[in-house]
Amino acid sequence: MKKISVVVITKNEEKNIRRCLESVKWVDEIIIVDSQSEDDTIKIAEEYDAKIYSPLWRGYGPAKQEGVKHSSHDWILSIDADEEVSTTLANEIKAVLSQTDIADGYLIPRKTNFMGRWINHSNWYPDYVLRLFDKTKGGFNSNVVHEAVEVSGQKEYLKSDLLHYSYPTLDEYFRKFNIYTRMGAEDLLAKGKKAGFFTIFIKPVASFIKHYVLKKGFLDGIEGFLISFLSAIAVMVKYAKLRELMKRKDRHK
Repeated sequence: MKKISVVVITKNEEKNIRRCLESVKWVDEIIIVDSQSEDDTIKIAEEYDAKIYSPLWRGYGPAKQEGVKHSSHDWILSIDADEEVSTTLANEIKAVLSQTDIADGYLIPRKTNFMGRWINHSNWYPDYVLRLFDKTKGGFNSNVVHEAVEVSGQKEYLKSDLLHYSYPTLDEYFRKFNIYTRMGAEDLLAKGKKAGFFTIFIKPVASFIKHYVLKKGFLDGIEGFLISFLSAIAVMVKYAKLRELMKRKDRHK
């Protein structure tokens, strides 16, 4: 089997990191890229003989690529601290990387737990993410938020789920909500995007229809409705923050 380096970025993840690292203790190397955690994240990571780096924060894409840069092996498995590699996924990865004829990158279906319920629709599942790849054929882009792996070679799909414990409570959802909408707005501003009537009023409505109707969020019960509604609000808030940043930028011209 090809040797694997796991890359995880962290910041105050003591509630999640043990579950995450326990699920990948079968790999050959664990690399942690930490952003000045103030809890026991590093202490727990050291129990798993992780190699730990603490570069200046430049965004999600650069942080994950920093981990790739420090990896000893060509094959990278990138997971977040609030994710867990299921036993079936671990076995599938081992089987795939034991073959001679393999792709250069693999997309993995990610299943998210929202307030105690596994979501099967709502545009959240299957949420394919390219997380297993040969670093000689690609790596993470430089996006500050919504980072992604870009691979130049052949890509294929795995069948087993990567488990995502992203939103155990509404408090946790809104903590991340504020961070991601702010970073999303800053990213849009850097790309020269504008915020007007369409983006602030129409796009959120379209988002709700997409999640709840087209992607069958109604089949996920109350949680499906909440996901659809909150996703629409997140779109509105992101563009409202972009509008605020645009005005601030104009005042300082």
